[in-house]
Amino acid sequence: MTDLRERITDLVAQGDDVNPGAAKNAVADLLRALNSGDVRAAAPTDDGWATNAWVKEGILLGFRVGRIVDYSTDDFPFYDKNTYPVKPLRKGDGVRLVPGGSSVRTGSYLAPGVVCMPPMYVNVGAYVDADTMIDSHALVGSCAQIGQRVHLSASAQIGGVLEPVNATPVVVEDDVFVGGNCGVFEGCRVREGAVLASGVQLTASSKVYDLVHETVLTGTADEPLTIPPRAVVVSGSRTVDSPFGREHGLSLYAPLIVKYRDASTEAATALEDALR
Repeated sequence: MTDLRERITDLVAQGDDVNPGAAKNAVADLLRALNSGDVRAAAPTDDGWATNAWVKEGILLGFRVGRIVDYSTDDFPFYDKNTYPVKPLRKGDGVRLVPGGSSVRTGSYLAPGVVCMPPMYVNVGAYVDADTMIDSHALVGSCAQIGQRVHLSASAQIGGVLEPVNATPVVVEDDVFVGGNCGVFEGCRVREGAVLASGVQLTASSKVYDLVHETVLTGTADEPLTIPPRAVVVSGSRTVDSPFGREHGLSLYAPLIVKYRDASTEAATALEDALR
């Protein structure tokens, strides 16, 4: 994809003088590559994950040069930029899209075996790998990277990012279980096999207290907050350690690692094959 990357980079550098026709052609090629999974906004490497800033630049270019058009049918009103038509999905893709208000934006990849329960939403640039379940009211934000056999439970929110273009997107690796009403935002990374219990919220500034190893996990300017492999995270609290806080019995939200995945966890988080 070196040629496509160079085309996008050159067009973005032209600013307001960009040729709309050339830009739209390049964006269309980028969206085809994203839809097929040949290009990703971020990809695993031997050293972790690498963000492909040029992909996000191309997505933003598509919004800039596009114009609002009417894609509506008799039963479905739909108005969006002409650079972002309906995502092409075919029976042979192996994706199960259950009717009832779900939407998958073009420029996102759904691997074979992905199940989409209504209503859910997958935004542009997202990558969802094989046999993942996206449950009702779940969001996969722009450029988020979701691994294989992940379960995104009802109302789980996986945040997206387009700007700044070099910002790390949220990464949820293989075999992760994300409980109902969880939120993973601001480039946080959840490593393979981890479990987020219902209601857990993770942001770039979160402190995660590992009760097993008696450590505190935080993100840095160079590395995102990362949940270790097979960690089981639940919602907890910590005391506000100030005179006022102690006087009023105040506490702050704190995610806690209470154990690492074991046989009992496997049984509790197993997704029946019949559901797929």
